[in-house]
Amino acid sequence: MPVYKKYVDMIVQYTEDGKIIPLAVRWAPGEIFEIDRVTDIRPCASLKAGGAGIRYTCEIKGREKYIWLEESRWFVEAKDHTINAG
Repeated sequence: MPVYKKYVDMIVQYTEDGKIIPLAVRWAPGEIFEIDRVTDIRPCASLKAGGAGIRYTCEIKGREKYIWLEESRWFVEAKDHTINAG
């Protein structure tokens, strides 16, 4: 199934020393997923969807997920279920 870059709204915390800590992802209106913890932060490319930035490795509902901060926008790798339809 094809993967694409999906830009998302984020709820984040800015610490006094300038770090950005993601707290939750707004996937769609009314659909918010809290981030249980951030396990890694590093510059990295998205090999599946394209694009690059700071990759946050997060645990959401016990599953490991990647979220990228690309300049001033956040994105995730999403599967497009409509491309194979029909």
